[in-house]
Amino acid sequence: MQASEVVRGVAAAMRTASAVGLKAADAIVIQDSNKLAVRLLPCNALARVALLTHQVAQLEIEIAQRLAETESSVVALDPRVEPLAYEQDGFVVTLWTYYDSVALPEVSPAAYANALMRLHAGMGTLDVTTPHFTDRIAEAQTLVASRDQTPVLDDADRELLSTTLRSQRQAIRALSTGEQLLHGEPHPGNVLNTSNGPLFIDLETCCRGPVEFDLAHVPEEVSRRYSGADQELLRECRLLVLAMVAAWRWDVGDNFPNGHRAGRELVNALRHGPPWPALDAVMRPLGAP
Repeated sequence: MQASEVVRGVAAAMRTASAVGLKAADAIVIQDSNKLAVRLLPCNALARVALLTHQVAQLEIEIAQRLAETESSVVALDPRVEPLAYEQDGFVVTLWTYYDSVALPEVSPAAYANALMRLHAGMGTLDVTTPHFTDRIAEAQTLVASRDQTPVLDDADRELLSTTLRSQRQAIRALSTGEQLLHGEPHPGNVLNTSNGPLFIDLETCCRGPVEFDLAHVPEEVSRRYSGADQELLRECRLLVLAMVAAWRWDVGDNFPNGHRAGRELVNALRHGPPWPALDAVMRPLGAP
């Protein structure tokens, strides 16, 4: 979010918590992207804050409630308040359980893979209406096709992204033999290393597709430990995800730090050719979580 939006969003989170009976005298921003994650004190709640026009909070709440009935490794809604999407001053605020972090700097690959397998197992039991992963490809294609939305993207890179998105959509549909509910973006920035084990956040990107689409967002060391993955399909999904994330980084409304630099590095990875790197191998040197 823009700096002014962050200030307003934090204030909206604090007012929302106070209105439902939680004490919120202070706030710590934990994550700032298209949505804020804010720790509220002293009530110790985790507030997720999105602009009113950029949110699918009700779907996220529904999926979280359904997953709470399974053994899925996902952050739970705050049990002290009604599980609602609260509108406040142009934002939508949802309230979640805050978990203390462990001392280790990041989740081990084995624990990460196990947590993702548990999440997929729980999601595989749910019948929830969500977008299809090809809908997300279509969104990226729309960005690349629009010079108004991606004005800095040069013609050669625009053509490369357009061709890659189109070809990978076809290739993955041809290879995929099974689909289920997915997280959509289970990258390291969306997994918390807590005292309860690794827990996934940010369910707003949930979609339906092959599990290899999710695996294309995680480090290679993690995907190696995920049993049963189709390696050919995973390679195709890795190429797709590199192109999709590159498209997001060229969006004129993107707030990712050093977004255009990230976009250039992702396009360079596409031009370099196979073997396709895992997403974090490109993004981690740029400071992405």
